[in-house]
Amino acid sequence: MKARRLVLTAVALMFGATAFADEGMWMIQDINEALEKNMRARGLQLAANEIYNDEAPGTAVSDAVVSLGFYCTGSVISDQGLIITNHHCAYSNIAKLSTPEHNYLEDGFWAMSNDQEIPIEGEKVFFLKRVFDVTEEVKGLTKELRAAHKPFGSRKISALLEERYNKATGLECILSSMWAGEKYYMSAYKVYTDLRLVAAPPLCIGYFGGNKDNWTWPRHNCDFAIYRIYENGLPVTREKSLKVSLEGYNPGSFTMVIGYPGKTDRYASSAEINFQEKVNLPVSNKIRGGQMGIISKWMNADPQVRMKYSDWFFSLSNVQENNAGMAKCYKRFWVKDEKVAQEREMQKWINAAANRRAMWENLIQDLEAAYSETEHIERDKVYFRETMFRGTYISRYLLRAGNSSTLDKAKEVLKEGIAATDARVEKELLEYACKEYFDNLEITYFGKYQMKMLDRFGNDYKAMAEYLWNKSVVASPKRIDALTSVDEIKNDPLRIFLTDTPVTVFNNRDGHLEKRQKANNLEREYKKALYWMRLHKDIEQYPDANSTMRISYGTVGGLQPYDGILYNWYTTTAGILQKYNPEDHDFNLDNRQKTLLEKGRWGRWGTTIGRKRTMIVDFMTDNDITGGNSGSPVLNAKGELIGLAFDGNLESLASDASYTQGYNKCINTDIRYVLWVLDKYAGMKRIVREINFAQ
Repeated sequence: MKARRLVLTAVALMFGATAFADEGMWMIQDINEALEKNMRARGLQLAANEIYNDEAPGTAVSDAVVSLGFYCTGSVISDQGLIITNHHCAYSNIAKLSTPEHNYLEDGFWAMSNDQEIPIEGEKVFFLKRVFDVTEEVKGLTKELRAAHKPFGSRKISALLEERYNKATGLECILSSMWAGEKYYMSAYKVYTDLRLVAAPPLCIGYFGGNKDNWTWPRHNCDFAIYRIYENGLPVTREKSLKVSLEGYNPGSFTMVIGYPGKTDRYASSAEINFQEKVNLPVSNKIRGGQMGIISKWMNADPQVRMKYSDWFFSLSNVQENNAGMAKCYKRFWVKDEKVAQEREMQKWINAAANRRAMWENLIQDLEAAYSETEHIERDKVYFRETMFRGTYISRYLLRAGNSSTLDKAKEVLKEGIAATDARVEKELLEYACKEYFDNLEITYFGKYQMKMLDRFGNDYKAMAEYLWNKSVVASPKRIDALTSVDEIKNDPLRIFLTDTPVTVFNNRDGHLEKRQKANNLEREYKKALYWMRLHKDIEQYPDANSTMRISYGTVGGLQPYDGILYNWYTTTAGILQKYNPEDHDFNLDNRQKTLLEKGRWGRWGTTIGRKRTMIVDFMTDNDITGGNSGSPVLNAKGELIGLAFDGNLESLASDASYTQGYNKCINTDIRYVLWVLDKYAGMKRIVREINFAQ
C-alpha cells in the first residue's frame, strides 16, 4: 500500500493538483464575474481590473502586453521600452539583418550598448488602450448605406468606422467581427514604428532541436529575443512593464497567458472539417513536404544556402508539421464526429421553434451539399496554389518585379531575389512544381505556354525547369542590368509559365466561384445559428481567435499522451547535453554554451528540485493558445512573468477546430533560463540590471 501511495503521489506531482484547464481564449475586456470566479478558484490573486482596466491606463497587466504586427505577441519588461518575445517571432528580422560576415542567426546578436541596437525596418508595435462594442453602430451604418444605395460591404463599413474612431481617439483603431458578424468590437491601439533588435541567441540556443523537435515534448529551446521601442530617437519610458518573478512554480500552479491568438475555427461545421481532411490538408502537406526535402538537402550541403533559405524553410516546416499533426488529430480525437453530434443538437433546437425553422430548417443539409459540390475543383486549386503560385522562392520576386511602377524598382527587386536565392535550389524546386502540377491536374487547366512546354518536354520536368530557368532574366545579373522596360519582365518566360493559368480558370469552371461563395455563406450562417443556440441555452462562449487580445488560464502540469506514457512538466539543461550531436545542425552547441552547461553554475537563476541544483529550460501548462500567441507572457497568480509561450504539443494540433480536454498543452521557455543566457552566456548584464524584478 505504501508503494502505491508513493506512485500516486508522484503522478499527482507530475500532473498537478488540478486535472484540467478551462477551455477558452477569452476577450480581455470580458473578464466578467463568472470568469474571474473561475480563475480565482484556480489560484488567481488579482482582481479583474488589475488584469484589464481601460478606465485607469497603465495600471493593469494587459497594458504591458503588445502585438508585434499581429503575427506574434511580446511583453514590456523594463521602464526603458524593452520588449521580450520569441526568437522564432524575430526569426525573419534576424535573417534579414544577417550577412555572410555577420550571421546573427547562427552566431546570435548582443547589443552591448544602446547605440549598437539595430533598427528593424517596417516593424510595428501595438499597445491596446481600449475596446469598444460597436455592434449597433455597424448595424446602423449598414442600414443607412443600404437605404442610400451605397456600397455596404465589410471593407466599406470597417473603413468608415475605423476612420471615425481614429479621429475621435487619436489612436489607430481596428474593427473586428465576432461570431460570424453577430457582434463587432473596435480595438484602439497606440502604435510605435521604431523597433530595434537588442538581443537574440544563436540558433543552437534559440532554436535548439530545430524542425525535428517542433511540436514535440520534451523541448529544450531558449526561445526568446529582445527588442527596444524608440520614439523620437529615445527609448519609450511611459508604457507599463511587467515584473519578472524568480520564484518559479510547481505542478498545479496557476498560470495565465495574455496575447494575440491569430485564428481558430472552433465553431466550424462537420462539413468544413471533412473538407479539410479530404481536400486541403493532404495536398498541401504532400507538396510542402517535398519542398522541405529539397531545401533541407541543400541547406545541409552548403552553409550559404542555409543562411538564405532558413527563414522560408522555418515557415514551411512550421506550417507543414502543424497541418500534418492536425490531420492526425482530427482522426485520433474524432473531431468530425464531435461536430456531427453538435449538429444533431442544433437541429433539435432549430426544430423546436417556428421562427428558427423558418431561418435554418435545412441549413445543415444545404451546407453539406454545398461543400460536396466544391471539393474537386478546390483540390485542383490547392495543387495550383502550392506549385505555380508558391512552389519556388524566386517566384515572389518575379511577380513583384513585373508589377513594379518603375524599371529601377523592378531591377532592385530582381537583384534582391537573386541575392536571396540559390539557382540550384530554385531549379530543383521548379522541377518538383512542374511534376506535381502537370501530373495531378487536368489538361484543360493549362495555359498556352504551359502546353507548349509540355509538348516540347513531356514529363522530362528536369529539362523543362532547366530551359525555363536559363531563358529567364533571373539566370544572370547581367540580364537584369540589360533590361530596358518593365514589360520585358512581364514577358519573361519563367514568369509567363508561372502565371499562365490564372486562378479565374478554376473559379469560372462549372460556376465554382458561386458555389464556393454559397458554401462560405452557409458556413457563416451555421456559426450564427450555433452562437444563438448557445446563448439561448445560457452556455458561456468566447469568439474564435482573430488577432484581438485574449486571455486564457490554466495550471502547470505534465501530460499522458498515450496509455502507459507520462511526460514530466519540465525539462532541464541535462536534456540539452543528452541531445547534443555535433554532426546534426539542429542539435549542435557552440563551445561556450557546452562548457557553461557542463559546469552547471546556475547562480540566482537556478532552482532546486529534490536535493539537486539545476536549471529548468522549458515547462508545460494547459493554457489554451494558438498561432499568434507565440511570445505571449506566461504569468503567475500575481501577474508576474515566469515564462514565454512558444509552442503547442502534437496532441493539441486539432485545437484550432476543437479543444481537446486534457491533451492541449502550452510549451513555455522558463524566464530564469532566459536570464541565465543573458547573464552568463552573453554577458548582457546591462539588460539584466534594466529588467523589473518582483520583490
